[in-house]
Order: sequence, then structure tokens, then C-alpha cells
Amino acid sequence: MKKILFLFSFFYSLIGFSQNDQLAQNYFDKGEFEKALVSYQELFNAQPNNTYYFQQTIECHHQLKQYEVAEKAILERFNKFKQSSLLVELGANYQLQKDESKAKKYFEQALDKIKKYPSEVYGIAAVFEKKVLIDYALQAYQIALEISPNMNFNIQMAILYGQNGQTDQMIEKFLEESFNNPQNLILIQNQFTRFMNENADVTFKEALRKALLLRIQKNQEVFWNQYLSWYYVQQKEFGKAFIQEKAIYKRNPESLSNIVNLAQISIEEEENETAKEILAFILENAKDNDLQMQAHYFLTEMKINDPKVKDPTEIEKDLVSLLSQYGVSPYSLKLQLLKAHFDTFQMKNPTQGKAILKTALELPLDEYQKAEVKMELADIFLFEEKFNQASLYYSQIEEDLKNDVIGHEATLKSAKTSYFKGDFVWALKQFKELKSVSSQLIANDALEYFLLINDNTIADSTQTALKQFARGDYLIYQNKPQEALLQFQEILNKYKGQQIESVTIYRLGKIHEKLGDYLLALNQYQQIIDQHPEDIYIDEALFFTAEIYSKKLVDIEKAKSYYEKLVFHHQDSIYFIDARKKYRELRGDNKEL
Repeated sequence: MKKILFLFSFFYSLIGFSQNDQLAQNYFDKGEFEKALVSYQELFNAQPNNTYYFQQTIECHHQLKQYEVAEKAILERFNKFKQSSLLVELGANYQLQKDESKAKKYFEQALDKIKKYPSEVYGIAAVFEKKVLIDYALQAYQIALEISPNMNFNIQMAILYGQNGQTDQMIEKFLEESFNNPQNLILIQNQFTRFMNENADVTFKEALRKALLLRIQKNQEVFWNQYLSWYYVQQKEFGKAFIQEKAIYKRNPESLSNIVNLAQISIEEEENETAKEILAFILENAKDNDLQMQAHYFLTEMKINDPKVKDPTEIEKDLVSLLSQYGVSPYSLKLQLLKAHFDTFQMKNPTQGKAILKTALELPLDEYQKAEVKMELADIFLFEEKFNQASLYYSQIEEDLKNDVIGHEATLKSAKTSYFKGDFVWALKQFKELKSVSSQLIANDALEYFLLINDNTIADSTQTALKQFARGDYLIYQNKPQEALLQFQEILNKYKGQQIESVTIYRLGKIHEKLGDYLLALNQYQQIIDQHPEDIYIDEALFFTAEIYSKKLVDIEKAKSYYEKLVFHHQDSIYFIDARKKYRELRGDNKEL
């Protein structure tokens, strides 16, 4: 019984201590330093060996300009524990009083401790870093290395060099660490990526490129080719990355996996010509049937999505030939799904599409493969306006894979099914629930439809315009772009000046863009920019205008101006991060936003 009472007492004392800790931090964060000092002093008195509480009391004294009190406390602790890092605290205390000579004296005493005991560097350098005394922190590491060369501070020093604007030294340290300790490679590349994205410094990027090229020239290690390939991918120079990957493959022709990944990234970034070149290389060199099939799949999918390809019969022949070559098995499932989708949405032959999928369901598939087949089957039922059957299959996927992305995707498609057939109440409920899922793409899509239904129901309780709009969206889904254009144009003529006008213009722009009619798309987006500058679709109009100028019409100055408008005037947009990154890339300097 005594043990139980002791445990309860100990448990509640911990809770109370935690609450006091939080209270002290809250006071500190609010700038109420007198209250924070009282709270931290109580915590420190209860735990006199706690370094954090001690440092927080000193910080409160500093904020209150109680330098003499701080000095006395630091000296008492130093005399008691002989911690060398407290010499840095003493120096910082004098620095705050503008007494640089005394500050320097204590900083140098701290550095002298490292000369005698190199292991002291960990505590001393950490305090220098915390006080943003970067030069002294670097000196601390350098002194320790001179005495004990086996110590490794590459990452710490690289970060400090970066903070100090010494980018050449930062690059050297990071690359040295990358090569000597490859387990830190991803960590270091993340640091490089963050530095490139946040600063958009052309000088830095060029320095990193030259440093990598220099290592390739001096050292024949494949490691540096891989590093340079990674660098070019970050810069979206996929052709140059491919040159490095070919060089790697020639020296180590065992795996094409990195080249396949590069092809996928190129496709995602709409660098289609580079992607085709990479895929041709894979077909020429791959001895593995799966890799060849994957390359054929990507090439065929690119043809299907290319608005310049007007005659689908050649694609149909290619798909028939590929399925004949690779056979109908779980390994060729992606090709089967592609063929079923193509037959339905391009050739308007859903019967053939369903036949392919029903055959696929008889194969020995895992649960994710079955879900993929059922999803495509549901999509075809939806294409045929068989809403109930589509919903049934989507529900099966939701039930089988509740907390998985593919389960959330099925829920989204089920919600769209309700929307297409005009059941806006149920659709709104489903979209509302999907706004908080972990997949950002699904959440954003759900939010768009939620706002569409909600806003246009408030504006028009009869939902007449919304029903016609949903019909237009359904025609887009059926891949009937010309009919959809007529439908949305009719809505625009009927409901001009009403709530639904701006989203209708936006839909017209997206259809023209998909058809490759980029000037017509730009015209629609410009109408939103000029006539609906306060509307929720203004950021979409700015972003997709910039994208067309950047990727399709290659007018960098115009692209830059539209990205700039989005970045400076729509910081709450879901496109803000992408727009800022692309704006910085196009601007090509290191100015701050």
C-alpha cells in the first residue's frame, strides 16, 4: 500500500512539475521575464543540477538587464562545477554590457580549455553556437581538430560556415562528410536543398556544381557522378542528370533503377522529350522484361496524354501488341489497366474496358492490385452513368483499405459520384470529411469541391446553376471536352455576374489548356485576373498562367511576373510554396522575398 501511495505521489508531482515548466515557458515566450524568472528560479531550486533551468534564469536576468546578478550566479556555478562552457556564459554576459575586452578574455579562456582537454569542445562550442558566436564556435572545433584529428565536426562546421556566409567552406565540409560517411548523405543533401530553395543563390549553386565537377575530374569514384546527377535533378536539368546516369551505368551496368526513376521524374515535371530519350535508352539496354514493360508503359501513357496526338488508333495497336508480347498476368497489370482506361475514355468502348478488368480480377492479385482493378472498374461504371454500381465498388475499396491513401481516393471518387448525379447534400458531407486527410492532393481536391457546392448553394438555394455546372464537370470526366466547352459556355451566358461565373471561366481555361489551346486558356485566366481579382480562383488563374508561360510558351519574363503577383499578394494560397520556388528559380538571384 505504501508503495502504491508513493507511486501516486510521485506521478502527481511529475504532473505538477511539468505544468510549472510550461507556465515558466509561457511567461518567457510572452516577454513577461520577471514572472518567468520567478518560475524558473523555483524549478531550478528544486533541481539545482538542471542545466536548462539555470540557463533560462540567466537568460531572464539578461532580458531584465540584471548583469551583475547573472555574473554572480554564473561564477557560483563555475566554482562549484568547473564547467568550461560557463566561461562562454561569462563572456556573453560582458558582451551584452558592451565590454568587449572582458568578453574576449573569457572566450579565449574557454578556447584554452579545449587546448588542454579537446573533449571540452562539445560543451563550449554548443554554447558559442547558442549565443550566435559563430567565429568562436568554428575556432573551438578547429582547435579540437588540430589536437585530435580523429574527431569529426564536418556537419557542425559546415552549418556554421553556411550561417556565416562562407559557402565555399560549407560545401567542402559537407562533401567531405558525404564521401567519408555515406550514411549522412541524405541529411547533407537535404541541407543543400534547403539552402538552394531558401536562398536561390546562383553563386552558391554554381559553386556546388564546380566542386562536384572538380571531384569527378580528380577522383574516378562513381559516388561523385551520382552526386552530380542528384544536383542536376534539383535544378530540373534532367538531360544533364541523364548524362551522369549513363556514365554511371557504363561503369556499373547491373542496375537501371536510377535511370527509371529519372524518367519518372522527367514525366512528372513535363520534360517529355528528355523522358522519351531516357526511356529509349532503357529499352535499348534493359534485359529485364519488367523494366522493358515499364518503359513501354510510360511511353504509351505519354502518347495518350499528349494533346498533339489526334489519332488514337496507333496507340490502340501499340497496347494490343504490348499485351500480346507480355501476356495477361499480375506482372502486366498496369498495362491491362491502361488498356481498359484507354478503351473506355479514348475509344468510348466501356464494354471492352470492363471485359479486360473482369479477366484481371481472376488473376492471383494482392489486396492493393485488386483495389486498383476495382477502382478502374468503378471509374468505367461512372463513365457509363451507372452511379450506383460505381459507388458500390468505391465503397468496397473504402472498406478494405480504410486508412490507406487508395481508400481515401476511393472516398473522394465516391463523393464526386454523388456530386455528378446532383446529390449535393451527401457529396458535401463526404468532401467535408476528406478536407482533413493526410494526403494533401486529396484534401485540396476535396476542399475545392466543398467550397464550390457550399458557395453556390448559399448564392442559389435551388442549385439550378450548380446542377448544370456538375453536368459540365461530368462531361470533362467522360473526356468529352468539346461538349463540356459548350456546357460551360451556356452557363456563362445564362448566369453572367452570378456566383458561379468565375469558376466557370476557370473550368473553360482548364479545358483549353488540356486541349493544348494555350492562348485560349490564357484568355480565360486573364478574365479572372481582370474581372474577379477578389475571387477564390484568382490564385489558380495566376499560377496556371505563369505555368503556361514558363513551360509551354517559354516566356520567362511573363511567367516571372505572374508568379510574383501570386507570391506577394496571395501568401495563403496552396500554390504559394511552388510559386515562390519557381519565381526564385526564374529570377536567379539571392534577393530575399
